[in-house]
Amino acid sequence: MSGQEQKKDKFWLYVGGTLFLIIAGIAMVKQSENEKFAPIKQQIEEENAQMNIRVLNGN
Repeated sequence: MSGQEQKKDKFWLYVGGTLFLIIAGIAMVKQSENEKFAPIKQQIEEENAQMNIRVLNGN
């Protein structure tokens, strides 16, 4: 009986470890994408700010 319980415990350990690795991998890829596109996002925000100033000054 205890042999089966150990296998069950190891199974859930493997499942938990695998899920952790998958989630950590996805998080690292997302962080990498955010860093890669940060300059583009900043440029878009600056352009939007300039456009808003023009609209506010035009009224």
